[in-house]
Amino acid sequence: MINASEYQAIIFDLGGVVLNIDYHRPVEYFKALGAKNFDLFYSKKSQTTLFDDLETGAIDQASFFNALRKALSLQNTTDKDLENAWNSILLDLPKERLDILKALKTKTKLFLFSNTNAIHHKAFTESVQKQHHAALDTFFDTAYYSHLIHMRKPHPEGFKFILDQNKLTANKVLFLDDSVGHLKGAQALGIQTYHIENTDICDVLY
Repeated sequence: MINASEYQAIIFDLGGVVLNIDYHRPVEYFKALGAKNFDLFYSKKSQTTLFDDLETGAIDQASFFNALRKALSLQNTTDKDLENAWNSILLDLPKERLDILKALKTKTKLFLFSNTNAIHHKAFTESVQKQHHAALDTFFDTAYYSHLIHMRKPHPEGFKFILDQNKLTANKVLFLDDSVGHLKGAQALGIQTYHIENTDICDVLY
């Protein structure tokens, strides 16, 4: 167990740490639309530059869908079909995790740093509001979304931006992510890290 009080701040990843996600669902949804090998374009371990561009806000939703149609040979697929398939990765947010975030926020500063995009951002914001009648961002001192700050993990620049903006000392900060690759960017700056794997933040932090 990790004592939150020992840290100046804790930075959370979103998908797979706070919000439940399933990388296999989009593969099946896009397959049903007629796409083949979607997992070669996007997975937990890797993704093409198209998705990087979306996550850093370099391209908008329309450009993303048009490029996706071309890449996956889905010329006759509507934007809504693509949006539904793309958002299928998003699942629920257990109440217990919101409860632990509330408790932790009384002990230390909490930040969210998510590699995401405008399409997912809109979907999970609405989902959390509907499920819990609360705004996700309010459970953190500040939420940092890659498509809004134009920086994404694992690049150290995003972590440095958070440290500098909040006057945090790297070795007094803890970062939690379900991706080992993302931890490396934080580690390069001296941030303490914890790999969330087959566990729950409710069982790790107090």
